[in-house]
Amino acid sequence: MIIYKTFSFDSAHYLPYVPLGHKCGGMHGHTYTLKVFLTGTPEIESGWILDYTDLKNGIRPIIDLLDHKLLNEIPGLENPTAEQLSLWLWNKIKPIFPGLCKIELNETPGTGVIYEG
Repeated sequence: MIIYKTFSFDSAHYLPYVPLGHKCGGMHGHTYTLKVFLTGTPEIESGWILDYTDLKNGIRPIIDLLDHKLLNEIPGLENPTAEQLSLWLWNKIKPIFPGLCKIELNETPGTGVIYEG
């Protein structure tokens, strides 16, 4: 069984390696949405794989590192494409939640990355 929770955060970035004149080379921002998917078997007593509040409390400090920040200034995100940000998020979340099986990161409602480790 898979559970998920959706988070959002606002961040600015620029992409330093795009061709000269590319619109993403200038600083701009996104309202990102992040879906975190965990796999597991519901516990007999609680009936849950994980309390959503525990998931929220575990992810919130990671989101706080990104929210209202310039992503390029965060160590490991000097080239903060959606793909690189997804890898960075995975590496932060997986040690906290070993049942992590997938993340979906959207930088707009119609564009994003799905990463399954």
